[in-house]
Amino acid sequence: MKARTKIFQRRRTLRLSGAEDCRLQAAAEAAGLSVSEYMRRNFFGGRPIIAKTDQEAIRELRRLGGLLKHSIGIVRSLQLPDVVADMRATLRVLQQAIESLTGAGRDC
Repeated sequence: MKARTKIFQRRRTLRLSGAEDCRLQAAAEAAGLSVSEYMRRNFFGGRPIIAKTDQEAIRELRRLGGLLKHSIGIVRSLQLPDVVADMRATLRVLQQAIESLTGAGRDC
């Protein structure tokens, strides 16, 4: 019985800057794919590939951030500046977590 693997007969060369290559490798790694497979799926699929667990985590972090932003307004009206400062710090941590999952601002 034949193995169900694709046989690729053509090779294409793509020139990238160092930063572009880094972003490509990071995106492929986050999706759990080889760079070649990631490029094929992205090119022929037309939409970004993000691991399902990352999508769920991003959605939840954004939800928590929205709730925290709403709460900051309430706490500010109670005139508790120390608590507001702590909440803003937490909001920054949530934003950094979202950026790390989406690859935004990634340096190589």
